[in-house]
Amino acid sequence: MTLKPMRARAGLALGISLLAIAPLALGTAGCAHKGGAKTTTATATTAGAKTTEKAMTTVPAKEPDHIKVQHILIGFTGSVPGKNITRTVEEARVLAYSLVDSAKSGVSYDDLVARHTDDSPPGIYGMSNLGVTAAAGKEYPRNQMVPAFGNVGFKLQVGEIGVADYDLKTSPYGFHVIKRVD
Repeated sequence: MTLKPMRARAGLALGISLLAIAPLALGTAGCAHKGGAKTTTATATTAGAKTTEKAMTTVPAKEPDHIKVQHILIGFTGSVPGKNITRTVEEARVLAYSLVDSAKSGVSYDDLVARHTDDSPPGIYGMSNLGVTAAAGKEYPRNQMVPAFGNVGFKLQVGEIGVADYDLKTSPYGFHVIKRVD
């Protein structure tokens, strides 16, 4: 089953096929959420230690207008409509962070996506930042995506990997292991 991003709608859209980074139908109030997603970043090409969002030193002074990211969705029982996932929330968390470690140790991110995502590979999406017009057919506006996805993705430098932890409001489909590719 391929889950595709869809535009945000008013009200909570339950029971429809949604992608983990698909818009959470919260309206602009939910999408403007800042700092709700606890993130950990690691550079895929260097052996830096994991740090929290507040301690990140590589965050650009100004977030970019456009980014391209690749993600691995790690869901758990009941988190992704239409998927029969049997892992617990804790098992999903452990798997998500172990994938960051695998990527840091040199395992191909594309291979990790193909083997582990609860979305459809390759999981590559373009996003435009708030107040920036999205390139038609090439990217999604940040405010029409699950909030944690943009909160992590726009803070990463190209090549860095971050984790958007499960949160019912900002990352309701599970954990996202996000790599900025452009």
